[in-house]
Amino acid sequence: MSSAPLAAAFTALLIVFAPTGLTAQQSHCADCHFANPGAPGAEHLSDWDRSAHGRESVGCERCHGGNEQTFESLPAHRGIIDPADARSPVHRANLPMTCGACHAGPFVAFQRSRHYELLKMGDRNAPTCSTCHGEVAAELPSPKALESQCQRCHGERGTAPRPGHAAQGRQMIEGIRETRALLKEADSAIKRVRDQARRDRLRAEADQVRVPLVQAADSGHAFVFDQLEERLSVARTRLASLLEQLANPTP
Repeated sequence: MSSAPLAAAFTALLIVFAPTGLTAQQSHCADCHFANPGAPGAEHLSDWDRSAHGRESVGCERCHGGNEQTFESLPAHRGIIDPADARSPVHRANLPMTCGACHAGPFVAFQRSRHYELLKMGDRNAPTCSTCHGEVAAELPSPKALESQCQRCHGERGTAPRPGHAAQGRQMIEGIRETRALLKEADSAIKRVRDQARRDRLRAEADQVRVPLVQAADSGHAFVFDQLEERLSVARTRLASLLEQLANPTP
C-alpha cells in the first residue's frame, strides 16, 4: 500500500498535539565532566546530553565501565579501556554486543547479516552500530544519510558494488519513519477517545501495527530488504484500517 492513503486518512483526524515535558539527565560521570571543561570528550559528552541515552539517564559507565559512585578521578576511571583497544566494550567490533545488552532485538538481527560476519573478521569497512547511529547520540539515521553511507561500499566505485542497493535502503527507511510517525499520532488520538471499551479496542489494534513494524526494523538491521518490505506492507495495511476507524467512528 502506498503512503498517500495513510497520510490522507490521518489528515482527516485533525488532531492537535500537546507538548511533552523534559526530564533531567542523571549521570555522575557526565556531571563531573561537565564541571571540568578541560576534560576530554567534550563533543562526545554533548552528544550524550542531547541523546535518548541522556534523557533516559543511561550513564557513561553502562558502556565505558568505571565507577560512577565517586568523583575521585583515579577510582572513577579504573577499568576503563581505550576504545582503540580490542578489549574495550566500545571497540567497534564489540559495540554490537555492548549495545545489544539493552537493544537485544536489533543485535540478534544484526548477527544474521553479512556485515556482522565481516565485522568479526576485522574488516574495517564493515559497519557497526556507531556507523549509522553515532557513537553515543543514538541517532536514527535519515534516509539520505543511510543512502550515502551505503554508497561508500555499495556504490558504483565501492568495494562491493550493488546497483540500487543504497536507494532501496533509503526507500525502506523512509517507509518505516513515515509509518512510525503516523502510528505515534494515532496513539495520541486514541488517548482522546472517551469510550473506554472503544479506546481499549483501538489500543489493541495499534499494538498489532507495532508488531510487523518492529519486525521490519529488525529486518533492516539484518539488511534483508525483501523481508523488510513485506513486514512494512503488513504494518501499513493495519495502520490504514486503524486510521479509518479513528476518522470514521462507528455510531
